[in-house]
Amino acid sequence: MGLARTNSAALLGVEGHGVAVEAHLGGGKPALTIVGLPDTALREARDRIRAAILNSGEYWPEEHITVSLSPASLPKRGSGFDLPIAAAVLAASGTIPSEGIHDSLLFAELGLDGRTRAVRGVLPAVLAAVRAGHPCVVVARGNAAEARLVPDIEVVAVDSLAELLARLRGEPYDDPDPASDDPDPDAPAPPASDHPARPDLADVHGQAVARRAVEISAAGGHNLFLVGPPGTGKSLLAERLPSVLPPLTQSESIEVTTIHSVAGTLPRGTPLITEPPFCDPHHTATRAAIIGGGTMHLRPGSVSLAHRGVLFVDEAPEFSRGVLDSLRQPLESGEVVVARSAATARFPARFLFVMAANPCPCGKPGTSCVCPSPVRRRYLARLSGPLLDRVDLKVELHPVTRAELLADRAYAESSPTVAARVAEARARAAHRLADTPWATNAAVPGGELRRRFPVGAEALRVLAAALDRGEISARGVDRVLRVAWTLADLAGRRTPEPEDTGYAFALWSGSA
Repeated sequence: MGLARTNSAALLGVEGHGVAVEAHLGGGKPALTIVGLPDTALREARDRIRAAILNSGEYWPEEHITVSLSPASLPKRGSGFDLPIAAAVLAASGTIPSEGIHDSLLFAELGLDGRTRAVRGVLPAVLAAVRAGHPCVVVARGNAAEARLVPDIEVVAVDSLAELLARLRGEPYDDPDPASDDPDPDAPAPPASDHPARPDLADVHGQAVARRAVEISAAGGHNLFLVGPPGTGKSLLAERLPSVLPPLTQSESIEVTTIHSVAGTLPRGTPLITEPPFCDPHHTATRAAIIGGGTMHLRPGSVSLAHRGVLFVDEAPEFSRGVLDSLRQPLESGEVVVARSAATARFPARFLFVMAANPCPCGKPGTSCVCPSPVRRRYLARLSGPLLDRVDLKVELHPVTRAELLADRAYAESSPTVAARVAEARARAAHRLADTPWATNAAVPGGELRRRFPVGAEALRVLAAALDRGEISARGVDRVLRVAWTLADLAGRRTPEPEDTGYAFALWSGSA
């Protein structure tokens, strides 16, 4: 009989949780039993692990093997448990010293030939190892760059089970068929022309008001709604919004990278995401695809993939109304809670929301439109009032003439120029909000906004008149004031002036 233990990690949402992998060899009919809430992929690991051990030139114990994954109440999913189970079985049989794996965390899939394969979710697994105090993690070579994003822990990248066993035994190992996925540090960098140019805001001509709205949205974190016929630049503007947002901080980069690691969408060769992400789901996407979820495996949806970036909903009225209304909760709370019978997962979802829509089903401008007035009203009525109430900036785009396109070329500023102003405005807002839990104007609750940052009576006059006319609600006043503070930050003013609140009201009402 033999007993050995190693460690791995289970993923629940975007969080990694430490799992103790124990292997016990006892009498009885030769078999491998895995207990501790394994899923189908984990149950199938029995055949993969046996073939990997035999093809690595090792002996498979002809005894009844029991593998326990603890805590037993935590669901275990995926093939990342292959390597720790194989190591625990071999340690229990006495093939390798158990001391070498007892304190390490192992996380990799095994092929039938014993080679390791990269898996999803390595970054949250390594973060779980750091929290648990493990000094070392062992991953597949293809996950090495991602694992090394976490400081203060030793990362051992192996190409195969045989290489790991040789390391544990202190033997030299010569891989006859190296398959490293790490880039060669001595290889020359690819020429700059191989990298696609980033979208530039200066590419959008003839829509000065909409470009200004994009700048305000980026500076204050305000949601944006663009309405106009096809060809007026709605998609171009939305795609260029990330180019004027500030780069992610180190903690934000790790947070965003963790989400994309779990989703399996990390870019190859550059595992750390440093720029705000951009996500534009198709209008046929389901609620689970947008919000996140699943039956057996809980995965992040588009709202989480857009975390710290931009979620662009193009042709918004074509989306299911239930899908659109499901965005209301993450827009308010900044996270998604997916509850299933087996587990409950939380996914961060704090993003800039941009919607675009044609004014009618046919999308033709002006007198070319063939849609009756009731059809036009019903089309935009697919966007519910509560959803639109969470949008601070509403801009209508109109077709532009050739003369307007040519004239606007001299005034269309590049993304770096606009991004510099956005960074300055965010710095002013951060200084003003330094003693609060908020970082942008759009995040400040209405009550706190009025109490901590009062606006002069002269600046409030336009809003008071709109209230008397019934053109705006009390909640709408709060949203207009947030935009007014952003306009003041962009202009370098200490407090909003009448021109700021007036323009903010025009943007909120869609009359700018």
